[in-house]
Amino acid sequence: MLDRSLREWLDERAAELDRSGERSHALLQKLAEANLFRIGIAPASGGSGGTLLDAIDAISAVARHSLTAAFMFWGHRTYIDILTQAPESALRDRLLPDLLAGRLAGATGLSNAMKFLSGLEELQVAGVPDGEGGWRLSGQLYWVTNLQTRGFQAVTVVQPDGGGEPFIASIGSGLTGVSRSDDLALMAMQGSATAALRFDDVALEQDGVIHPVARAFLPAVRPRFLGLQCGMALGLAERILDECRDRLSDGHVLRDEWQALTRRYRQIRSDIYAGVESQRFVQQPGELFHLRIGLVELAMSGIQLELMLTGGRAYLSPQGDGTARRWRECAFLPLVTPSVVQLKQQLARLPS
Repeated sequence: MLDRSLREWLDERAAELDRSGERSHALLQKLAEANLFRIGIAPASGGSGGTLLDAIDAISAVARHSLTAAFMFWGHRTYIDILTQAPESALRDRLLPDLLAGRLAGATGLSNAMKFLSGLEELQVAGVPDGEGGWRLSGQLYWVTNLQTRGFQAVTVVQPDGGGEPFIASIGSGLTGVSRSDDLALMAMQGSATAALRFDDVALEQDGVIHPVARAFLPAVRPRFLGLQCGMALGLAERILDECRDRLSDGHVLRDEWQALTRRYRQIRSDIYAGVESQRFVQQPGELFHLRIGLVELAMSGIQLELMLTGGRAYLSPQGDGTARRWRECAFLPLVTPSVVQLKQQLARLPS
């Protein structure tokens, strides 16, 4: 799925993308030049066709080489997905060409919204009607990826002041009152342009509203959001299992463990793809939550196996740098929203 030049570019710069934000914009451009953002988007909208499963495959393919790249890819592609799943609008017509071409960054600030949807957190962005059909927004988002300093659009959920139906909005970096923090000091994936956003009396026009009823729209798109997100873990886990395979000899004492993890990986991947394709996760979100948790646990088990198979070389630099990076990448998987803890909290709330 990825051409040779992109695979080589990602492999050569995986360590730098993990440790530095210097190539963040270049990364967005490379993914766009490979037309990856167009996968799963209808040709009539500027895409290359295919389905959401093809987009998940693409994120997974990138994650085999760099989770930093896959994380940025996921954030950008999820913003595009939300825009294309919402009713047609002037906003979509205006933004989509630049998003697909990588000229504009799409940032998905829905961590707070997904927690809100599950009753775990209050919304952190408030809106006051301006009397002319628009809104004045205030609040903060503490963790948003792909906030490119050259310009971005961030999607979030807004709570109308004094009550009312929360709505989904897109907020541009060029609006007065929008401020971006420095990149967060992450343990890994520093090149993902991840930062905090603050909104101080930001004027949002009516056409900045993507969907007027967040409670109706979010449950419908959540399986797509999570399905694309699973692409990151699927690609990383597959790469780890391949690294393990390359270190195994016939009759190795750990071969059975690798085979069991590989079978489990294939089953989880099959179940995720089948559920996304059939759209049954819209009505049965708990099944997807279980699969996401299982996928994270599998990746964590896989990196432990890779460490054991690599031996002391895994603790040496530069010999073990790839293994060390994958270990740090794995450490992120249980934390990305919705985190494993949040998923388990949601499962506990579902009818048994």
